[in-house]
Amino acid sequence: MNIYVGNLDYSVDDQDLEGIFNEYGTVSSAKVIMDKFSGRSKGFGFVEMDNKEEAEKAIKDLSGATLENREMVVNEARPKKDNFRS
Repeated sequence: MNIYVGNLDYSVDDQDLEGIFNEYGTVSSAKVIMDKFSGRSKGFGFVEMDNKEEAEKAIKDLSGATLENREMVVNEARPKKDNFRS
C-alpha cells in the first residue's frame, strides 16, 4: 500500500520517515519529496508497505501524530493524475 505523509518538517528525511513506519511493519520504501531546484524538502513524502493491515494501522495511528512539532497528515496515497492536456 502506498501511503501519503504530509505536513512534514523540512528537516525530516527518508531515514526518519522509514524509522517511524518501521514500528508498524516492513517498509519497502520511504521517500521525502525534494524540490529539484533548491534541494529542499517539499514537506511531504510517500511510504510503501506491502502488508495492508500493517499499513492501515500505521495510517490510523500516525494521522495527526506530532513529528518535529508538526501534526502529520497520513492517508492512503491517491493515484497520480495525468496533468497533460491536448
